[in-house]
Amino acid sequence: MGKLQEFEIELDKNKVVYAPGESISGTVRVKVNQSLQCKAIKVNCNGFCGITTKENDTAWTQEEQYFNSTVSVADKGTLKQGEHVFPFKFLIPATAPTSFEGNYGRIIYRVRAFIDTPRFAKDYNTEKPFYLLSILNLNEVPDIWGVSSSAVTQQFTYMLVKTGTVVLKAQTDMKGYTPGQVIQVTANIHNQSTKTSGHMAASLMQRVTYETKRPVHDVKTIAEVEGGTVKAGREVEWKEQIIIPPLPQSSLAGCELIKIEYYVKVSLKSPDIMLTLPIHIGNVSLDKKRQSTKKEAFPPTEAVAALDASAPASAPASAPASSPMLPPRPAPKPAPRPTPRSRMSSHSSPSAPPAEYQPGAEGGNMSEDFSNKRQSQLVSPNAFSYAPGLFFPQNQQPNGVAAAPRGSTGLYPPLNGASPMPGPPGYGASSYPQDAPPSYDESCNT
Repeated sequence: MGKLQEFEIELDKNKVVYAPGESISGTVRVKVNQSLQCKAIKVNCNGFCGITTKENDTAWTQEEQYFNSTVSVADKGTLKQGEHVFPFKFLIPATAPTSFEGNYGRIIYRVRAFIDTPRFAKDYNTEKPFYLLSILNLNEVPDIWGVSSSAVTQQFTYMLVKTGTVVLKAQTDMKGYTPGQVIQVTANIHNQSTKTSGHMAASLMQRVTYETKRPVHDVKTIAEVEGGTVKAGREVEWKEQIIIPPLPQSSLAGCELIKIEYYVKVSLKSPDIMLTLPIHIGNVSLDKKRQSTKKEAFPPTEAVAALDASAPASAPASAPASSPMLPPRPAPKPAPRPTPRSRMSSHSSPSAPPAEYQPGAEGGNMSEDFSNKRQSQLVSPNAFSYAPGLFFPQNQQPNGVAAAPRGSTGLYPPLNGASPMPGPPGYGASSYPQDAPPSYDESCNT
């Protein structure tokens, strides 16, 4: 090296892995065996991404810069014989992505030092790489809760003759994992053909996409497990485990040129059938307590049903004050003179409820006489918004939803002349009186 015996970069505490937003500091150590003229000593810290279309090539076709900072630690002068130490410090941006090295691209971070010498003299430089890790918390990934599942059906062809179909269903126990965790894979294979299938297999796959003019997809198998065959006409459930080795995280937040995806591939060797189960790999594992809490949460309709089921059986049948009330019924008008039964149509049905019907009693339990009949179903108030004369308060609460009354199709007239829908079993037209009630004057005369 001539006059320069030692020229190197040392990072404080020999630290090589940093996080976005941290500061990186160290020293530049220079040792010369005789005086050395220099114009300046500079230290540079930069991070960038480079991709190419040729495997293991460093002639980047596209680059993306994340930061590039330079400081001068020594001005123009003479380095005397001996050892010299120059400190430096840089701040890493909080948006810098995680380091990555692939076959068609890299995300590189490094510290470089330069000694600029006078004209016609030799310049010196050195560099030291470091790595950046941006923590991916799986609990913050959208749609991460639950299982990853899929199903596919494939024709089984033997000697160009179709012999049946094979149905393949598979799922993983979670959608997010960290290195060191185990993927629980469950597959169901139904061989509906007359031939025995090939061996089943489950593989952990990595797909890296490099966004060049024509995107390059680099797919590789990280781990694979293999099972047995499925005989003709048999249905088999296969369970297997895959241990996740140290891997880069799924997303490179802040990088626009490289995209990383992971999935579990479940396949049969014969027939050629395959399905994929997308998963995420991060640095902070899923909180199972939060997952169980989300599973226990009720949807709106289930919450109303749960509140109704939890009510005591001895609750009064009358609706509460906040529940919707029916308008008062008008007094009955005098009916025409009774017509002989032979002249009445056998298909006529009354458009009013039976005389013993009481508004608000629909929320109570069914009587013993109708214990074998279909129960009313809880519905939203909007389901009856078309019924004429029915009013729902604006501040209606979810727990104030009333059950649909028994025989509700007879309670409200049909819309636009449509024929009324049939009611629950046991409420046919034969149970209603066929003769109209007599008028007041006729009752007095008789």
